[in-house]
Amino acid sequence: MTKIEERLRRELGPERVITDRQELRTYECDGLAHHKVIPAVVVLARTTAEVAATVRACADERVPFVARGSGTGLSGGALPHADGVLIVTAQMREIREISAADERAVVQPGVINLQLTRASTPDGYYYAPDPSSQQICSIGGNVAENSGGAHCLKYGFTVNHVTGLEVVTPDGETVKLGGKALEPPGYDLIGAFVGSEGTLGVATEVTVRLTRLPETVRTLLAAFHGIDRAGAATSAIIAAGVVPAAIEMMDALAIEAAEAAVACGYPPGADAVLIVELDGPAAEVAAQFDEVNRLCEANGAFEIRIAADDAERALFWKGRKSAFAAVGRISPDYIVQDGVIPRTALGEVLRRIDDLATGNGVRVANVFHAGDGNLHPLVLFDDAVPGEAERAENTSGAIIDLCIEYGGSITGEHGVGADKAKYMPRMFTDDDLDTMQLLRCAFDPDGIANPGKIYPTPRLCGERPGKHRAGETADRDGAEVF
Repeated sequence: MTKIEERLRRELGPERVITDRQELRTYECDGLAHHKVIPAVVVLARTTAEVAATVRACADERVPFVARGSGTGLSGGALPHADGVLIVTAQMREIREISAADERAVVQPGVINLQLTRASTPDGYYYAPDPSSQQICSIGGNVAENSGGAHCLKYGFTVNHVTGLEVVTPDGETVKLGGKALEPPGYDLIGAFVGSEGTLGVATEVTVRLTRLPETVRTLLAAFHGIDRAGAATSAIIAAGVVPAAIEMMDALAIEAAEAAVACGYPPGADAVLIVELDGPAAEVAAQFDEVNRLCEANGAFEIRIAADDAERALFWKGRKSAFAAVGRISPDYIVQDGVIPRTALGEVLRRIDDLATGNGVRVANVFHAGDGNLHPLVLFDDAVPGEAERAENTSGAIIDLCIEYGGSITGEHGVGADKAKYMPRMFTDDDLDTMQLLRCAFDPDGIANPGKIYPTPRLCGERPGKHRAGETADRDGAEVF
């Protein structure tokens, strides 16, 4: 038994600490299953005090730690460290307060996203960020990755809905950031923490904004011959000054997968479908809905379906929400990518993605938040076929390069994690990365909080790659220091 294992068993109880190798394998990856690492120790935390005790033990022994919620992330952000402790917060599922008067909720990090909406609905509110995995993903994971979802076009990402955090810092101290106030004074530490992917500490309590349920919601599904036409309709809707709650697009291959999985009944023969949803005051939605309908027809929609009730609306969304998992019905293996482009470039970029797929001998299914240009290409392959996984990886990387070429981003909502760290220098300069590292080191000078994530090379505080600049020196081992 290692020293830290013995300490954790003593302080938390043996039932909270897992060291059996077969049990540890349960936690070897997150939703990005082709990256796998078995942790040395897993701690099943239920309270802030248990998280803090675990982190203090790690800090004292200089042992790396990684926080994990439901494990639904798609960038390897919760990938364990082979010599470290994995802190699982999935059992921290208490909704501590729902205050309709304040339009706030206070929750533990293991609370499931959709659970919070269901708990808020009787008071006339809901929690707006809605990742496709909202039935199983946790609020703590949403905070770590700054998750979005279909309705982020109108309502924004997780960071726009978090007003307060309780955080265990990498030295084991518990601190409060913000609270129920919308704009707390001082530096925006909440903005820095949300999306930091566990590199600045562990969130143990989250205060979020609740959004009032809209007076009315209307949803249509438009089918197109040609994905360019669907892209043109998307641009036309936004250009007309209409900001829907969501505009989602799926191509033919993604539709095929969704039909095989959940029989969503989308129009046959469609090269692409758009799901457009508007919400708000009834009179405003009625006027905007007519305009959206007209613009879809003007841009070549051959069939438009309008959801008659909540059941039909749910069926429209069922195909889209299940798309990632559904791809498993048509391919034994796949890589989920996540990048951003200007929405006006949708047609051109999708054509180039198709050329990349053809050139590499793989298939790509496209599912994305069309309204804000957030692509989710799914690169399909069979790992049992020699060379196919490598071709899929090459295609996936080339798609990221394509996003950067068009002035976009290497991630929209899935995070960088372990999967995309190597792409960071393609988007950011060394100076950019050095500045990010300075912030990280202010929170975690020993580099034990989720090491190996986000940054392209292992960096210690005070070290950076690249040439010396004026006023800088090297230490005795040659590492550059500030």
